[in-house]
Amino acid sequence: MANAETVNGKETVNGKETVSGNETVSAKEVVSGFLLELRRGTVILCVLAKLTEPTYGYSLIAELAETGLPIEANTLYPLLRRLEGQGLLESSWNTEGAKPRKYYATTLFGKEVLDELSKHWQRTTRSMNELLGDK
Repeated sequence: MANAETVNGKETVNGKETVSGNETVSAKEVVSGFLLELRRGTVILCVLAKLTEPTYGYSLIAELAETGLPIEANTLYPLLRRLEGQGLLESSWNTEGAKPRKYYATTLFGKEVLDELSKHWQRTTRSMNELLGDK
């Protein structure tokens, strides 16, 4: 049986806020969406930061996962191609090993963009830490 109540002037059903009459959204669902948006913006900064030295895609996936930022190959490779198209990355093939690998590295322009994004990230995190306090 549904448990309907009003919390802070908003109708909720079983802990979910009513959105459009019969559709409900939980806090977990809302947070999940926000985290996805936040991650989209930060993954570019992470990729540029990790590619200051030539690295191949699978290795980059492993390195990002080790730092707590797992990324799927079907997300990473299109991003690498897009950043390369924007002139932020360059790629080269290494065919000396048993298996050819495409290596990516930041260009000079990519390093300029990384430096600027890093400054903004530092300012933003300082501001967020101040706003959030000990929460």
